[in-house]
Amino acid sequence: MFDQFKIMGQVAALMKDKERLREAGERIKRELDAVRVDGEAGGGAVRVTVSGSLVVVGVRLEPAVGAGIGSDDASRAQVETLIAEATNEAIRRAREEAARVIEREADALGLPAIPPEVRKLIGS
Repeated sequence: MFDQFKIMGQVAALMKDKERLREAGERIKRELDAVRVDGEAGGGAVRVTVSGSLVVVGVRLEPAVGAGIGSDDASRAQVETLIAEATNEAIRRAREEAARVIEREADALGLPAIPPEVRKLIGS
């Protein structure tokens, strides 16, 4: 209970320093925009790159995968599944990295670790 009061006090003090909070938000955004993480599927046959802001910035297919796209419905469905799997893995990794970036900035602001409930909101 006392920890919650301490946290509330820290947040209240931070809210009085809006410029510092704004700068922290800008730092987080810049860092997340610069982060790149990959997700792979099919033993690396499909690779998707996602930014820390959860924007897909690249999709790479091995030549054999590209050749299979137009061959038949089953092959196309398999490629679609691989792309979805690689994308989901990249997003998961980007969320983990985002949580690390946010925690580091929160620590620099003197805030405690991100509670599990908040971590769920950012998907990590």
